[in-house]
Amino acid sequence: MVDSSIAFQIGIFTVRWYAICICLGIIAALIVASYLAKKAGIDQDHILNLAILAVIFGILGARLYYVLFNWAYYSQNWGQIFKIWQGGLAIHGAIIAGILIAYVYCKKKKLSFWQLIDCLMPGLILAQGFGRWGNYFNQEAYGYPTDLPWAMYIDGAYRHPTFLYESVWDIAGFIVLIWLGSKFLKRREGDIFAIYLIFYSLGRVVVESFRTDSLMLGPLRQAQVISIAAIILGVVLLCWFHYHKQPLANLTQTSPVVKPKQNKKKKK
Repeated sequence: MVDSSIAFQIGIFTVRWYAICICLGIIAALIVASYLAKKAGIDQDHILNLAILAVIFGILGARLYYVLFNWAYYSQNWGQIFKIWQGGLAIHGAIIAGILIAYVYCKKKKLSFWQLIDCLMPGLILAQGFGRWGNYFNQEAYGYPTDLPWAMYIDGAYRHPTFLYESVWDIAGFIVLIWLGSKFLKRREGDIFAIYLIFYSLGRVVVESFRTDSLMLGPLRQAQVISIAAIILGVVLLCWFHYHKQPLANLTQTSPVVKPKQNKKKKK
């Protein structure tokens, strides 16, 4: 039987579709973030440096998050913890890790956290749209059986293709964030980040209700709990930015502006 998760093999090396989808997402995010950073006057080297750190810690965060919420299984199967090519990367873990790394990087380099994070969010949600197709090839992240016309045959039944739902929602989110970034009147630093939290999380709350393999937080679906919290945070941030008309000072580090010295005219 052919393994649908394998794209091709070269000798002993196996390249899986899951990895290809994630890599395509990373490349797309890097291109978008570099373009937006250039428009914002940010040195593109910062985007490349941060991307390397974000990929490393994002994957670690995504896997750690997934393992912790499946600890009953992994505590008995330690060897499975490191097999990330089989799936099991929780996007919320990657997002949290990536935001923390971005904050630390901005603090160290004395950059505006809100300005930089606004440049990263459109690329991130686009990358999520690419990455969801890795779930299709791994035959995971699907929904309940259904007889709807767009149902996909997965795991012995026609089911809701929830990975497709989220992929379409993420790509729509990319378009929305790019449009708002160019058209949003009186936009303030941090707005795009806040809108990302609201938009992505709204879609995730709905899509998660169709899934059969959700990570659970007691009787609740963990992704829905986190998404609702993210929506509230996004709304609070937008209100803060626009009512106070300034970013949160403790999360913004900007390089000091050096004003040129003015030559004083000698009195005659």
